[in-house]
Amino acid sequence: MAKNGRALPPLDLLVGFEAAARHLSFTRAAAELFLTQSAVSRQILALEEFLGVPLFERRHKALALTEAGQAYFRTVGPILEQLRDSTRRLRESRSGRLLTVTTTISFASMWLVPRLARFRKDHPHVDVRVAASTDVVDIEREGIDLAIRDCRPEAAPPGAIVLMGDHVAPVCSAAYLKEHRAAKQPLAKPEDLRHHVLLHMHDPNGRFPFISWPSWLEAHGLADLAHEGSLVFGQYDQVIHAAMHGQGVALGRMSLLQQDLRDKRLVALFGKSQRISRAFHAIYSKGAASRPEAKEFVQWIKQEIAKDGN
Repeated sequence: MAKNGRALPPLDLLVGFEAAARHLSFTRAAAELFLTQSAVSRQILALEEFLGVPLFERRHKALALTEAGQAYFRTVGPILEQLRDSTRRLRESRSGRLLTVTTTISFASMWLVPRLARFRKDHPHVDVRVAASTDVVDIEREGIDLAIRDCRPEAAPPGAIVLMGDHVAPVCSAAYLKEHRAAKQPLAKPEDLRHHVLLHMHDPNGRFPFISWPSWLEAHGLADLAHEGSLVFGQYDQVIHAAMHGQGVALGRMSLLQQDLRDKRLVALFGKSQRISRAFHAIYSKGAASRPEAKEFVQWIKQEIAKDGN
């Protein structure tokens, strides 16, 4: 066992252990690592000697992790994966090819992804990795180059670049609107929503009151409106896709829907949208602030926003 309590085992022993623990087989681990089965077995023995505890139970034609082995694997596995990912990103960023962008799931699927081909056409030397998440990730710790965040202006961190503000209005598909007009259930004024299905995003913590039907109805003096029914979805892009497919009326974020409105996949109702006190911001990591690829990407986003008229 290591005399120094802070010492770490050699990396090759950890790599061999992680592969063997994942496969529960020295033979399959050896094949993955291009080693012999006996070489992997020696690595495991050396690691067990270093740690002073057995990591595997060697059974007849079977291999199982001990309790200590299971606990160690839960730690070593994610750390090695993070190390591999960080190494890959560092090697790729050195060549100026990879730009990692984090943003919300809705912004990624509804605004960014449909436009990415245009960025790639003008910037073929840049490879973009989109990491969409409902969580606000630590871009420095996670090795992210650029974050596109949706927040109140006062909540944006220092140095954040304002990209666009936002408005909200009820939306539905043109086919839905036409069908319900023919059925004498028009959508000419907010009170007409009583005859329609409202599409909601599940928001148990009240993080997004600006796309909450109860909040919108209350703001329009219709807090007690009884409507035809509800459909509830886990993500905002699902709400909008349901509206596009004629399943009801959604609260649409105009910043994300300009192309859909132009292409008549959606129709904004009641003639006036409501401005909300939120905006999308671009936030550089410390390492990416001077990278031309990151600046090119933000400039491209601004140009796309300008085309939308936002």
